[in-house]
Amino acid sequence: MISFKGAQYPKDVILFAVFFYLRYGVSYRDLEEIMSERGVAVDHTTLNRWVTKYASAIADVAR
Repeated sequence: MISFKGAQYPKDVILFAVFFYLRYGVSYRDLEEIMSERGVAVDHTTLNRWVTKYASAIADVAR
């Protein structure tokens, strides 16, 4: 189970961003722009932290 305790964004937003990064291999700055186009203002360094924190958990769930 993935814990989102203390997260400032909804878990759906975090999961979408991490999945998109892992699936399509875009840069964090490109992902920042993609999220902005969808109405979510998030910095590329925050996206990096999310990927670092949640990528392994998502990979475990996918197995």
